[in-house]
Amino acid sequence: MAALADEVLERVRGCSPIYFERLVVQLLIKMGYGGSREEAGRAVGRSGDGGIDGIINEDRLGLDAIYLQAKRWEGVVGRPEIMRFVGALAGQRATKGVFITTSWFTQEAKDYAGSSQYKVVLIDGERLADLMIEHGLGVSVVATYLIKRIDSDFFSEE
Repeated sequence: MAALADEVLERVRGCSPIYFERLVVQLLIKMGYGGSREEAGRAVGRSGDGGIDGIINEDRLGLDAIYLQAKRWEGVVGRPEIMRFVGALAGQRATKGVFITTSWFTQEAKDYAGSSQYKVVLIDGERLADLMIEHGLGVSVVATYLIKRIDSDFFSEE
């Protein structure tokens, strides 16, 4: 499983920034956020995007939005990047955000995200690969084995 996660992360790091932004939106949809595929979320990253790369509905009704920042980086993500993201959330009057990177976060970045008045979830490269595998994004099932046994409850006449 670790080898597959490493390969997934290597492939993700090789993607273009625009593809990566779409990938993180797809992942959150696969995780159950949003409504139908058309309305659940969208990548919005572009020049002058205000630090927001994607927006996804928290629920099927779209009662609240989750703002995304996607960084396809090799180097560590520090506190200043998280502070800028929190500033972008404030600029959107948002309360929730997910910062996803292909690398990792410094302890200061984690501490800042945890103490912010905004709900900010940090997903590093290792967790990103694990979530992609868990939710079947970018991977396919090669084999499935079923082992059957007697269902004693079925045969109970009580």
